[in-house]
Amino acid sequence: MLQVITDNKQGDVYDISEIVTGATWKTSRIGKPGSVDLTILQDANYMISNGDIIALKWDDVPLFYGYVFTIGRSEADTLSIKAYDQMRYLAANDTYVFKAKTAAAIVKQIADDFGLRWGHVVDTKYKIPSMVEDGQKLIDIIDKAFALTTINTGKIYVFYDDYGKLSVQDAEDRELELVIGDESLMTDFSYQQSIDSDTYNRIKLVRDNKDTGKRDVYIAQDSANIAKWGRLQYYQKVDDNQNEAQIKALLDQLAKARNRETKSLKITALGDPSIRVGSYLRVIIGELAIDQRFLIEECSHNFNGDDYTVQIELKVI
Repeated sequence: MLQVITDNKQGDVYDISEIVTGATWKTSRIGKPGSVDLTILQDANYMISNGDIIALKWDDVPLFYGYVFTIGRSEADTLSIKAYDQMRYLAANDTYVFKAKTAAAIVKQIADDFGLRWGHVVDTKYKIPSMVEDGQKLIDIIDKAFALTTINTGKIYVFYDDYGKLSVQDAEDRELELVIGDESLMTDFSYQQSIDSDTYNRIKLVRDNKDTGKRDVYIAQDSANIAKWGRLQYYQKVDDNQNEAQIKALLDQLAKARNRETKSLKITALGDPSIRVGSYLRVIIGELAIDQRFLIEECSHNFNGDDYTVQIELKVI
């Protein structure tokens, strides 16, 4: 059963579960805060304001802890409430210069600077040689740090708000015991293959050479795929301090990761509170000859009365 609690930060805590007629909790693995949309019946004895705390649980399992950002009213005697978790405050812009810092250290520094709470943050180990971010969104800075970590180590880390505390975890430690598919929870699916997003068959890296005063260029390309798809080029200026071996290793990693079709798989299933973004989930769909695990990229938990469903978008490699 869904439980919804609000707190006006002045000592007034309310359980409004009985007047909530619908709720949707959405999360994304990259670039977005978690959000909750509520529809509640208007009650003369209850007031809600922007900035109030909202917490959601399902059968005592913590789901969401965040803050009201929008309140809407209608003639239907209902209120529509939009709340975000702490990651919403990472939409602020600022300037940072990092030298030899891990993504985990960057998360902690930014959180401390902006008065945000952080909890379990694993050591991401890889020290990024340099990041100069001028007037960038904090969430984009953090996402870039994790992207550089993945490119250089092959490891995927998950950055998320864990019921009121910013957290970082190795995706390999988030394997779900659930199986979703033909005979387990799934009610519908959609599958798509594309070269329109994040597919590159020519990788071009450049480095300013201080010794020669020229620009060094490194290229990897797949001629067969260029003939098939046309030239899809990825361009990146690498750090001046990276040596040739490091650049060639990065070139090889990018070529392996980006020279392929992107595939998306979306599933609608009966709800389960353990289904979270950044977790690995085993999926079995006979029609697509699929029996493997996937990383959850986006997730929407939908509550309507006693009905609880979930929509999942999976990363297909």
